[in-house]
Amino acid sequence: MKTIDVCLSPDLMHLYDVQDRTVVVVDILRATSCMVTAFANGVDSITPFSNLEACKSMKTKGYITSGERDGKKVVGFDKGNSPFEYTGEDIRGKKIAFTTTNGTQAIEKATGARKIIIGSFLNLSSVAKYLLFGQNSVLIICAGWKGKVNLEDTLFAGAIMEKLKNHVEADCDAPLAAQHLYNLAKNDMVKFLSNSSHVKRLNRLNIEKDIAYCLTPDKYQIVPTLVQGVLVA
Repeated sequence: MKTIDVCLSPDLMHLYDVQDRTVVVVDILRATSCMVTAFANGVDSITPFSNLEACKSMKTKGYITSGERDGKKVVGFDKGNSPFEYTGEDIRGKKIAFTTTNGTQAIEKATGARKIIIGSFLNLSSVAKYLLFGQNSVLIICAGWKGKVNLEDTLFAGAIMEKLKNHVEADCDAPLAAQHLYNLAKNDMVKFLSNSSHVKRLNRLNIEKDIAYCLTPDKYQIVPTLVQGVLVA
């Protein structure tokens, strides 16, 4: 039977061997939610960067530069980290260079995995189906916040575990803990997360609508996949 594990923070990646795994990178609030939304609205590709200056340099190559640091749009970038910035016709057919505080760092730390895909609540069932019919065991990397664990990414990991519970075996207690949290939260995730650290952080930016949107399950059926360093749908 395939197995599933959950890395609750990218800073714990030294504990995991990804060579034979499909890795799901998740940053619910808000990087991977933005990525899924962008692909659903016709973007050609997204190139993730951990380094801000490297991302910024892509503007001269015709890329849309996007992302944030500490939740705020980078000065000089075309777009920030709100999913609603990725719903217009201006991104259709375009290439995006994307960097964030946590999400793109987590993608980099997944290097060497057999496959790397992008997860969010927006494409939850599609990700679960992809993993179910794939041949590889699974590792979910929660982007967290600057190395610390956060609730929203953990809830996504639990939702995947709940959907696959009859088809995979947990490698350790992390998937089971995430599954338990998800079952506690699933009927009202917005309320469940209301006191969480990152929600409080984002509320100071007055983006409550982003939070509700990012917790909406199964809005899209797209599974972004990393191919030679570039995300494609």
